[in-house]
Amino acid sequence: MYLLPAIDLLDGRVVRLARGDYDAVTVYHDDPVEQACRFREEGAEWLHVVDLDGARTGTPSNSPLIEAIIAATGLKVEVGGGVRTSAAIERLVAAGASRVVIGTRLATDPAFAREVAARFGETICAGIDARSGEVAIEGWRRESGIGVTALVEQLASWGIRHLVYTDIARDGMQSGIDAAAYERLARVAGFPVTASGGISTLDDLRALAALGDELVEGVIAGRALYEGSFTVTEALATLSSWQNSHV
Repeated sequence: MYLLPAIDLLDGRVVRLARGDYDAVTVYHDDPVEQACRFREEGAEWLHVVDLDGARTGTPSNSPLIEAIIAATGLKVEVGGGVRTSAAIERLVAAGASRVVIGTRLATDPAFAREVAARFGETICAGIDARSGEVAIEGWRRESGIGVTALVEQLASWGIRHLVYTDIARDGMQSGIDAAAYERLARVAGFPVTASGGISTLDDLRALAALGDELVEGVIAGRALYEGSFTVTEALATLSSWQNSHV
């Protein structure tokens, strides 16, 4: 299991939202590239970068910043937020993104999901954000009318092999995780998921690690890192120690 420190971009700054609410914004850094480099210095090998402006408008707004983060850090970077066209995916891939997350069009346009999965392979990652068991779209501002399980059941048949699942009610709240939900969705999908939303303690990381790499491949941490609940270094050591002791 790998750790993906989260860098959410809004108006060019690093922020976190509470439960996806654009009116509940906390700013953590004015220089996203500097923050990304800090995570790299602490040992991160992956980053999860979200263009919140793009998620809200449907058009990527922070592409130059994202490209700068990829170039400056040399890390594996997973990018999402407003990625709703093949051209947007092409630009991110050309910039060196390791993985590109599609969310809104995943839920609303299965043909597009199949097309980009066939074209870009394992670079494509499904981004499913849920509120009360229903998939939310357009920067979490609208409900899709699609059940999470029903959408997850389709992913493998579309050629998708990666999934970031976010529990919106927990995201940005440091309220702890529902490990059983990730286990259930991984079994439905037939491949491991990346856990997102509510990570608050090292015990949350241990609970996810306990599920095993066949169910959880990665974990995204945001507010817990920014507010000092634990560091990247501590998180990586915790995951490594747990996994090594259970080989």
